[in-house]
Amino acid sequence: MDVTVVGSGPNGLAAAVLCARAGLSVRVLEAQATAGGGARTLPDPEFAGVSHDICSAVHPLALASPFFAAYDLPARGVNLSVPEVSYGNPLPGRPAAIGYRDIDRTCAELDDGASWRRLLGPLVDDCDNVVALVLGDKRSMPPSLSAAAKLVPRMLLQGGPAWNTLAGADARALFSGVAAHAISRMPSLVSAGAGLMLASLAHAVGWPIPAGGSQAIPDALLADLRAHGGEVVLGEEVTSPPPGVVIYDTAPTALLRIYGDRLPARYARTLRRYRYGPGVAKVDFVLSGEIPWRDPRLAAAPTLHMGGDRAMMARAERDVAHGRHADWPMILAALPHLTDAGRIDAQGRRPLWTYAHVPAGSPVDQAEAVTKVFEEFAPGFRDLVVGVRSVPAARLSEHNANLVGGDIGVGGANLFSVATGPALRWNPWSTPIPQAYLCSSAVPPGSGVHGMGGYYAARTVLRREFGLELPTISA
Repeated sequence: MDVTVVGSGPNGLAAAVLCARAGLSVRVLEAQATAGGGARTLPDPEFAGVSHDICSAVHPLALASPFFAAYDLPARGVNLSVPEVSYGNPLPGRPAAIGYRDIDRTCAELDDGASWRRLLGPLVDDCDNVVALVLGDKRSMPPSLSAAAKLVPRMLLQGGPAWNTLAGADARALFSGVAAHAISRMPSLVSAGAGLMLASLAHAVGWPIPAGGSQAIPDALLADLRAHGGEVVLGEEVTSPPPGVVIYDTAPTALLRIYGDRLPARYARTLRRYRYGPGVAKVDFVLSGEIPWRDPRLAAAPTLHMGGDRAMMARAERDVAHGRHADWPMILAALPHLTDAGRIDAQGRRPLWTYAHVPAGSPVDQAEAVTKVFEEFAPGFRDLVVGVRSVPAARLSEHNANLVGGDIGVGGANLFSVATGPALRWNPWSTPIPQAYLCSSAVPPGSGVHGMGGYYAARTVLRREFGLELPTISA
């Protein structure tokens, strides 16, 4: 076997596909009974016709990341539906703020649409270059200096005390809800960068939802891997180093357990000091019908940011960063059936996907907290609930070992990790362990279903270990 990939998340599978297409023999080892990592979809334990996305549900980068744009998921049978409403943000005591696919419509409904257009319009017009910059390897010349000139000043404004240069309480909440995907203090450069890229994508390409669930994305990669001779072994936890070249789609600290005393002493100390970020509590609901929103426009929003206004979101993220549970946590939610009627079973039941931001390792069940927030904006919501599947942050690692303490960013949601990975190395996808490489969300360019961590790791492995260049990946 030329290459072993440990972990079958989108990054690990991207690396495996690239190595297999380059002509190498590749085996993927996955500890869980199903492949896909953070993009898995599993049936509800009680209602077999309802399925839940275990980690990610909505995929802003499925059409836009450089890897997936070249890979062309739709050409491989992945039906990515792009809704008219990218996301909605209910607001206490006033109409919701809505981020439409159409930036003109978004601006028309905001109190100060001109301010929203000034912030995002130039980035939307140059979205491909903005995404390439954010998801770049941070070591090469930026692909577009003009994109950098547009993005960097806006990051500095929205990432610091001047973030209220975005005018209008509704626009501020709308942007903050998107920025909260980073699970970082607000304002911060990390949350600002995430918010600017994701909000730009919402208008430039939309926020796609895969038909049948997120599992469609790893399934397409798995089919391609097998077509090029790759092998996938499920239910096999790696407890000692596999032979030959190994690419780890794992949390960095997993290497402490796998290599033990064989780790270089300095690197071992670095990994022991590695810190994970705040966590999320996952709450999946099964609903018997449509949510009775106070603001009927939200009925068309498959993605929802339920953190209230900007001040409430910033306070909640600050509390979580300090290890406290917020009175009103930041909640992200998705209703995939709004673009995919196949997610509704014969009795009319459908899934509601939610995350609540919580302190790292929190054992607290957030089902009631999430229910109360939905009731605030949709009285009668509770009466629709026929099933609740709640997983506290402390238990998320049971179905994905990378999510230490519930951190879905694998410790990578900070400026240091985004630039360097878990250790200060020029090539962050390499390690000081011979023939061992990292490709998870802990290395640049960070978290998200974009495949770029796997792309950069495969590029390094192919050149260093085999003297090969990256293969073509178009369908």
